[in-house]
Amino acid sequence: MLGYVVRRILHSIPLVFGVSVIGFGIMHLAPGGPLSVYTLNGSITAADIERLRVSLGLDQPLHVQYFGWVKSMLEGSWGYTLFGGRPVLDVILERLPATILLMGTSTALAVLIGTLLGVLGAVRRYSIFDYLATTGAMLALSFPTFWFGLMAIYIFAIELRWLPSGGMYDFGEEGNVLNLLQHLILPLLVLTLVLVASWSRYARSSFLEVIQQDYVRTARSKGLSGSRVLWRHAFPNAVIPLIALLGVQLPTLFSGALVAETIFSWPGMGRLFVDALSMKEYSVLMGTVMFTALLVILGNLIADIAIALIDPRVKLS
Repeated sequence: MLGYVVRRILHSIPLVFGVSVIGFGIMHLAPGGPLSVYTLNGSITAADIERLRVSLGLDQPLHVQYFGWVKSMLEGSWGYTLFGGRPVLDVILERLPATILLMGTSTALAVLIGTLLGVLGAVRRYSIFDYLATTGAMLALSFPTFWFGLMAIYIFAIELRWLPSGGMYDFGEEGNVLNLLQHLILPLLVLTLVLVASWSRYARSSFLEVIQQDYVRTARSKGLSGSRVLWRHAFPNAVIPLIALLGVQLPTLFSGALVAETIFSWPGMGRLFVDALSMKEYSVLMGTVMFTALLVILGNLIADIAIALIDPRVKLS
């Protein structure tokens, strides 16, 4: 197992390198450059901008800038912000707990509820419940996340005034757990709704395929109860594709929160990416891109190990 993990990590190094080269190149192809925001200030002259360009090393060739950024990655700072000069890794780690709280909770609820709905839909195929669940999922997937977010704010924050419209805490209530939970409800509700819709479809398809296999029919013919056949024989095999899918979707715990965090002003990594994009903070953007790339590798590795532990037929070597 250890040898497999080491080999996977070594094989991932060229992938991470390729992502960094492509991402760095694309960001520096964007028009204007990171200093274009200064042109909006009439008191800053072209000479001032040129001095900033030289001091930040933006006048150097692109490959020199890239290797300078790689050096900062290896040193652990992940580069420095153009505005403030802070280490990018520190900025990311500040926003990480908020995103883990929001996306981790919503994903856990979505997987639990979505899997349950999918199993019931597969077992009761073509029933009223199955039709209602399918219709509800299709409707939820048909509307964008920002629409659900705006509707939730309008209904629960503006009309009913039950919940705050955004933020993580009220002013002066930092650290208040009850106040945090009140702010968490709306974005959690919106994200869980969207994720449940997709997970219920994945789970239904996976379980529907498994319960039609010969070994499931054989188990039923032996007189085993329906619940025992479902959870003892069908579940371990049906859940394997879901684990693989969850590993691939691990980066969406952060990137998928972009819209929701922006709408609800949630101070996580999604909001950080939007703010960095508007300010053209290339170092922060590259930091989030690399963080996501590492999550893709980690998610696939965790999924492979989890599948091997669940299914003894799978051997990691």
